[in-house]
Amino acid sequence: MPRMTAARAAVEILKREGVTNAFGVPGAAINPFYKALKEGGGIDHTLARHVEGASHMAEGYTRAKAGNIGVCIGTSGPAGTDMITGLYSAIADSIPILCITGQAPVSKLHKEDFQAVDIASIAKPVTKAATTVLEAAQVPGVFQQAFHLMRSGRPGPVLIDLPIDVQLTEIEFDPETYEPLPVYKPQATRAQAEKAIRFLLESERPLIVAGGGIINADASDLLVEFAELVNVPVISTLMGWGTIPDDHELAAGMVGVQTAHRYGNATFLESDFVLGIGNRWANRHTGYNLEAYTKGRKFVHVDIEPTQLGKIFAPDYGIASDAKVALELFIEVAKELKAEGKLPDFSAWAASAQERKSTLQRRTHFDNIPIKPQRVYEEMNKAFGPETRYVTTIGLSQIAAAQFLHVYRPRHWINCGQAGPLGWTIPAAIGAATADRETPIVALSGDYDFQFMIEELAVAAQHKVPYVHVLVNNAYLGLIRQAQAGLDINFQVNLEFENINTPELGVYGVDHVKVAEGLGVKAIRVEDPNKLGEAFEEAKKLAQEFQVPVVVEAILERVTNIAMSKTVDMSNVTEFEELATEPGHAPTAIRPLV
Repeated sequence: MPRMTAARAAVEILKREGVTNAFGVPGAAINPFYKALKEGGGIDHTLARHVEGASHMAEGYTRAKAGNIGVCIGTSGPAGTDMITGLYSAIADSIPILCITGQAPVSKLHKEDFQAVDIASIAKPVTKAATTVLEAAQVPGVFQQAFHLMRSGRPGPVLIDLPIDVQLTEIEFDPETYEPLPVYKPQATRAQAEKAIRFLLESERPLIVAGGGIINADASDLLVEFAELVNVPVISTLMGWGTIPDDHELAAGMVGVQTAHRYGNATFLESDFVLGIGNRWANRHTGYNLEAYTKGRKFVHVDIEPTQLGKIFAPDYGIASDAKVALELFIEVAKELKAEGKLPDFSAWAASAQERKSTLQRRTHFDNIPIKPQRVYEEMNKAFGPETRYVTTIGLSQIAAAQFLHVYRPRHWINCGQAGPLGWTIPAAIGAATADRETPIVALSGDYDFQFMIEELAVAAQHKVPYVHVLVNNAYLGLIRQAQAGLDINFQVNLEFENINTPELGVYGVDHVKVAEGLGVKAIRVEDPNKLGEAFEEAKKLAQEFQVPVVVEAILERVTNIAMSKTVDMSNVTEFEELATEPGHAPTAIRPLV
């Protein structure tokens, strides 16, 4: 039997589980693992500037391509605690990433050794499993089980903590005979599919809610096939955006209290039956007024995690199943019913959803200086085509993006949906670009998100990772300012100051162009909305020429209130800005205004 260090055995398992890339920051307690990485070869490593950044790079890497599992690596102590935010983000959105940390020697774990912390206990609430391996011989089994857990059932992250002496201990391990464990996924039955379809047959105005579980299952094509077969409109959740192209005749928009379309909410409130697939009824989708969301309609809920069924509200029928398996069965049953002439004709209902899409629109075309944010998204729609992959996290910039941008393919909207940590966007974009060098990436940040982990731009410069980063700058914590309005305060949310080194910025403070250029990337500042288009085109050219990110900073008006519900009620969304009343008000809308 071959002998090798436990660290080398772990590296060999990573390769046999399909890992080709890792993101991390070395340190004393994880150096034996890094030695094994170097000697084992076959895994490209990206050196992050912050360990939290490495965890978000791993997330972006996983989210960009079906089958990927991002790996992030750090040393003992603060490296692990820094990655907790990434683990929380991953488990909240059902994203598998593997976090590997170094640790003090086993004999020192109870002696308050330097940078020794019980990271497994800290990480347990935000992982599917978190283990400090105390015996070197257990390392292969722990890694094998980690991949099994990450891929089985509802996907999610795992942390493995390796004491330095465990890493260095030689064990017997044969990589050539290693095999991954079989993946477990719940599967719907034919009888369950038939019962679910029965609800559809009995309805008059049905909807399909397509969640992120469909993307995780790589089943978007099946979702579109099923929707077309039964001719039922589809509402995408924020995590499911891209399961059906925005310009598809059955795409009915998004629903919710923030990241929602006027027409999406209106269509939902007219429905009488909802088939939710791979979604979790998140509160930004349903709102807190569940009566408004559920009254007058029946629900069937399909989710890979049995405990999700009934967690938010009790569906009329629940099915624990992988989305792909369920959709295959739904298609099978629907095809038989269609052949028998038993499928209802929902064409009038589907047409009404498209009519709302053509009339209930928000205005995007403004010529104001400083720039109104809506105009930025209008120009983005013109400049970036259907092949574009957007990456963003949280804030008014993300909410407005979901209201105004267009997504046409699965995994082309990479968004930290539930956790929403500021600073996520830059490292996640780097991870996504590392996973897929062919798809053009456009990241989107408000000024505060951009400043949180701005140092990771140097990683993209070092490793030649090109993408366009749209930065909308109002020198405000815009979403928090808007939320504070209900409390009649505007406190500790304004970021303005006069930068003595860049007086021409006025009160916009941080000179993002200088900072970005100092980190090795290109940057363009735009103050006139009519120059946004040429700036985006220039950014695309510069990104390809220099193989680095290019930041396009749009100087916005200080205060813009983006449409959302003041009462967290999807039936009561406040429209703060002018609505579109003529075609020129929303020239890049999916359907022309009528």
